[in-house]
Amino acid sequence: MLEKPTIPDELIVSRLEAEYDLRVAELAFLPLGADENTAVYRVIAEAGTAHFLKLRRNFEEIIVRVPLFLKEQGVQAIIAPFETRSKQHYADFGEYKIILYPFIAGKDGFEMELSDHHRRSLGAALRAIHRAELPAELRSLIPQETYSPHWRELLKTYQTRIETNLFEESTAAKLANFMKSRQAEISRLIDRAEGLASEIQSKSVDLVLCHSDFHGGNILISDQDELYIVDWDDVLLAPKERDLMFIGGGIDGIWKSKQDEAVFHEGYDKTEINLSTLAYYRYERIIEDLAIICRQLLSTEEGGADRERSLGWFTSNFEPGGTIEIVRKTDQLLSNPDI
Repeated sequence: MLEKPTIPDELIVSRLEAEYDLRVAELAFLPLGADENTAVYRVIAEAGTAHFLKLRRNFEEIIVRVPLFLKEQGVQAIIAPFETRSKQHYADFGEYKIILYPFIAGKDGFEMELSDHHRRSLGAALRAIHRAELPAELRSLIPQETYSPHWRELLKTYQTRIETNLFEESTAAKLANFMKSRQAEISRLIDRAEGLASEIQSKSVDLVLCHSDFHGGNILISDQDELYIVDWDDVLLAPKERDLMFIGGGIDGIWKSKQDEAVFHEGYDKTEINLSTLAYYRYERIIEDLAIICRQLLSTEEGGADRERSLGWFTSNFEPGGTIEIVRKTDQLLSNPDI
């Protein structure tokens, strides 16, 4: 959440003291992430130690169980949550669950330039995640890729809405006008994603454990130069390309050259990448991001100054060198691998 939820701080502090025996000196909301179901805080204990608190709606237990399992398997790029007094790794808090972690001071992949060492370490960590042999009971709890048309259908709905509705709020009006100028291009994105989804579903593919939101904002480099992969809220069983589509995909701008990608794969190791699946995920990610911004800007007037920032994110996809240009190049490789 970018805006602080309407929960009195003293209620959060009281729950932390009850569940974690934590004496809180300071609680500060952190406006991080666009997920409307998650609010995060920095917690300073009276003893001076710092903690990272997540309040999560629509909670599924795999959010904590998967990273705990990976940590137990020796994947070092994991920040494991603390136990509560009742030996769980989360606690009830009204419509939310409370999850408490160590606070790791550092910068994410948006805030700093990754070194070659970081890229290799990231590749090695993702390789370990993709190769993890999950116990049958845990595997049965993790959602499986369905190639759902949800985001494509939602974006189509907003394409129709901008043709029939008038938007008085200024940012919504700007978005509607921009979308009208790009209607044909948006429709081509949706049609191509639908075609690729149909193609992939007709084939048998291996499903591995995927983080599924593997962008720069979820890559943390600590002040001690340690690398972590954070935010396991969207864990999924899917083709490995679900995660690999972020590497060089233009989603976050941290992969600036083919050399950057090559260094990542030194850590990840050699692997055969299915270009149809890679292209599908890149198309689908663009469509999801566009649909989410449409929902934010065209269905509400909430967000304040964040509305203009979201509009900028929307339009940036269409700029030269942006995500749409990159996915088209991925698509071209299907017919001409020598490009």
